[in-house]
Amino acid sequence: MKFLTILSFLFLLSSCNSQYKRALVGDTEYQRHLNASFKDASKSPLKKKDLKNFKGLDFFPVDSTFIAIAKLIKTENAITFSMATNTERKALYKEYGVLKFSLKEKDFELTIYQSQEELEDEKYKDDLYLAFTDNTSGKESYGAGRYLDIKTTDEQPNGTILLNFNNTFNPYCAYNELFSCPLTPRKNHLDTKITAGIKDFLKE
Repeated sequence: MKFLTILSFLFLLSSCNSQYKRALVGDTEYQRHLNASFKDASKSPLKKKDLKNFKGLDFFPVDSTFIAIAKLIKTENAITFSMATNTERKALYKEYGVLKFSLKEKDFELTIYQSQEELEDEKYKDDLYLAFTDNTSGKESYGAGRYLDIKTTDEQPNGTILLNFNNTFNPYCAYNELFSCPLTPRKNHLDTKITAGIKDFLKE
């Protein structure tokens, strides 16, 4: 009987530990998914010392006023060019189009690009590159800018794309300088504070 009691206690303890390990930090499914990928050593861009102490990424409070429907105006006959990165590497891109949208009754536009090096990769062929800076960059958010995950398949039949700035993420070079990341084009600066989405990462 004593043995069964001890066994039951060990099972309960194991179950609690398992639930603790599965617990993910984040106010939204997007945040929990991002935290899970950063916590996974096989996927994480974090350095070993940062991964060891990782408890979760920092985000601005979720704010529905930073969700916009953007009109996509595609760029015709775009030429391939070399986009500067934070390293000596040059990344080949084409301008894909311009997104026009409003936030808090102010009009903005952002240019999106398509990597020419990833077009042949089935996994990334639909990916578009959308990076921006704003008036929080270098203060509350990463100085070199933040990204939004946009795909060619996100375009609706009426030519619009949903932009949710709560779902922004930092380039990997924000966490580890060994990564090579395209630099945010100057024309993609938003003259406002985007107080939504990912914040800057404070390294140990």
